[in-house]
Amino acid sequence: MSPFQKAGLYYPNKFGLITIKSLEEVMGKNGLNAILNLAGLNHYIETLPPDNLDKDFDFADLSSIGLALEEMYGPRGGRGLALRTGRSTFSDALRNFGALAGAADLAFVVLPLQTKLRTGLPAFAKIFSQLSDQYTTVVEKDKEWIWSIHKCPCCWARTAADKPVCFIATGLLQESLKWVSGGNEFRVNESKCFAIGDDVCEFILQKEPIS
Repeated sequence: MSPFQKAGLYYPNKFGLITIKSLEEVMGKNGLNAILNLAGLNHYIETLPPDNLDKDFDFADLSSIGLALEEMYGPRGGRGLALRTGRSTFSDALRNFGALAGAADLAFVVLPLQTKLRTGLPAFAKIFSQLSDQYTTVVEKDKEWIWSIHKCPCCWARTAADKPVCFIATGLLQESLKWVSGGNEFRVNESKCFAIGDDVCEFILQKEPIS
């Protein structure tokens, strides 16, 4: 059993499947199985979530995976693996969803960088809000974007953290910015987190790339 009570809020099965496959890519089969066992999700060892958009992958399951990574590898090691899993999750599959698929089109590729971000980030947020129970908003500031998750699957039901813990989401955002921008790396920092008592999980995305 997952250490957290089920949220009754869901990702589509496909998101869960992508995340678990990305974990395996990062950690290998044995590492994945150990994490799933520790997270109380050993039913996914034999039977992966189906490859469909039915909303059945509970937020508590993703939160349990994040906690298990920290418990098994320590806060620092768990953070690195969660970031890599988030990046792999985006690059393997999420970029093929609807509104983002057009980011490879020539008409999009030749747009100025900030125009790409202005188009791509809200499109990415919309995917989550439309296909899952993760409600996401994006606000543009002078030098940064504020990406806010109002119901967060990465830290669902966690309350005892001393710093933000949504590293899977951070990695996902880093890779999405890289994809939308055509290969640039951007700084992404989680500034607020439900797990430390905030009322939103908030990510600061710098507008100017670091590379």
